[in-house]
Amino acid sequence: MTLIETVSKGRSQLENKLRNLLAKPVFLIEMDVFSLPCGCNGTTINTRGIQLDDLEVFEERMISELENASLGLEIEPSFLFARLIPGTAEIASLNSRLLCERCYADFAKGSGKRPRPDIYILKFNRRA
Repeated sequence: MTLIETVSKGRSQLENKLRNLLAKPVFLIEMDVFSLPCGCNGTTINTRGIQLDDLEVFEERMISELENASLGLEIEPSFLFARLIPGTAEIASLNSRLLCERCYADFAKGSGKRPRPDIYILKFNRRA
């Protein structure tokens, strides 16, 4: 299977799982795999139909589904987070990253689920 086919299949499967989990229309508009100049890599999934309340209520299942989707793309899901549309409870994207040293240090300084108003952390593996 090509990378494009793998990403497409992963997006579709995750969309269906989230629809079933949340029992409402959820759309995963776009799924991107990226590698940033800083050294971070991962995936960003642009969403419609997911609210902050959905993440809070179904957090463990959402983490599990995002981890599985990441692993299906051979991405270590050590940092999972949602990006919110500023000033709303609407989730703009779900993200899985393997952080570079600099970005890890930036996030390791923070605490709690909301280090910034636009980010909700689902999972952050702290290094020893």
